[in-house]
Amino acid sequence: MKTRPGATKSHRLRYAVPAVVASASLFLAACGGGSSSDDGGDGGNGGNGGAPAADVLDKASGVTTVAFWHAMDGTNAEALTKLVADFNSQNTGKIEVKATYAGKYDDAITKYKAAIQSKSTPDVIQIYDIGTRFMIDAKQTIPMQSFIDRDKLDVGDLQPNITGYYSIDDKLNSMPFNTSMPVLYYNKTLFKKAGLDPEAPPQDLAAIRTAAEKLSKKAGGPADYGFGAAIYGWLLEQFIATDGKEYCDQGNGRDGKATKVQFDSPEAVEVVKWWQTMVKDGLAANTGRDTKAAQAAFKSGQLAITLESTGQLGGYSKAAKEGGWELGAANYPHIKAGTEGGPIIGGASLWINGENHEDANKEAAWRFVKFLADKKSQAQWHTGTGYFPISKGALDEPVDVDYRKANPLFDVAVKQLEGTKLSKATQGCLLGVMPQARKASEDGLEAALNGTDAQQAMTKAADSLKAQISQYNSSVK
Repeated sequence: MKTRPGATKSHRLRYAVPAVVASASLFLAACGGGSSSDDGGDGGNGGNGGAPAADVLDKASGVTTVAFWHAMDGTNAEALTKLVADFNSQNTGKIEVKATYAGKYDDAITKYKAAIQSKSTPDVIQIYDIGTRFMIDAKQTIPMQSFIDRDKLDVGDLQPNITGYYSIDDKLNSMPFNTSMPVLYYNKTLFKKAGLDPEAPPQDLAAIRTAAEKLSKKAGGPADYGFGAAIYGWLLEQFIATDGKEYCDQGNGRDGKATKVQFDSPEAVEVVKWWQTMVKDGLAANTGRDTKAAQAAFKSGQLAITLESTGQLGGYSKAAKEGGWELGAANYPHIKAGTEGGPIIGGASLWINGENHEDANKEAAWRFVKFLADKKSQAQWHTGTGYFPISKGALDEPVDVDYRKANPLFDVAVKQLEGTKLSKATQGCLLGVMPQARKASEDGLEAALNGTDAQQAMTKAADSLKAQISQYNSSVK
């Protein structure tokens, strides 16, 4: 999900909401999209006839060029460029992938929408998780399930809790690529100073408060604050999922188009009230919406406990080494002990465009996507970026085994993923206006931390989305 160690929030799951997303309903009404045939029910994007014949590329002459738009930069882009070069080398004279940086996630989806209008979409595009519902509704792409079924491909190596996010009715729409998970990070050194067991991190809200009462300066503890995390909608989504509840209705948007968000539910409001009280009592810092601020506070020892992505493991490990303190990591906490939910993955996936694309390009794109999903490619990607591998076999590759020996805390995420039962709650919400929903939840949480009644704040935030959801849904054919 998110990023290489130390990456900025723009590469994670926190994004601005561009105007073009806000007007998605108008866009969908205009773009239409091919025939009405649907490959795989609501989970199939249809509109392009599905996967081509398996031998179409073998019959093609010359080199088939695959246009690939992505949203990776920095270290991530370097790792991706290496994978593209490896694929091209293996397919010399037959397929050449030309990778193009399309901007950060929001920029990439904005550019893609314009490309639909001009009928110039790339063969493959990387789209962030919260763009999934839009991508399905735009009816431009070929579901991965069409290729998988055609080839009778065994996908048992793919992590089910990762593919689950991008699936409806067990039909995979896009291929996961860069994936991350949320975990609880804590400062073991501060735990020891506070008389807490550094090997027993808190795993629910009540336990975090109990620990914070011993860790916080206000209570005579060694840290400025026992707890602190960014006002980030993704974190609230995780609490709802770990409680086994759904973020939006209609089975988290998987039984039909979601008509409302549910972050004003009793469970979500309980989290907001807890957070609000922690801040009010001086046990938690209000670091605002900037994830960098919360990260910096934890790295400097101002916060003893925080919530973040696995993508921050490298950055936090480096800070601990340089600062002379010991880092700990644990599963994402539950609202209450004993609930059986789990966290939701994040990141982005790969979509193969079918509308207005030649069959040879569709097949070449599929071969490229299969290459990126392979265990060796995923081990290379994981160790080069810090993203979670989508392949179970990647974890057994020597380079990956060595990586995790050097970064043993990453195994916390591995075990957390393996131990999470796949359900509609842990699959996450598919919503056409999910970027707006995430921002609205942040508006509510921020208002509560600044003194507004928690239920009132979250209800107002949820109500603010009703018209946008309705408008979006009415535009989808």
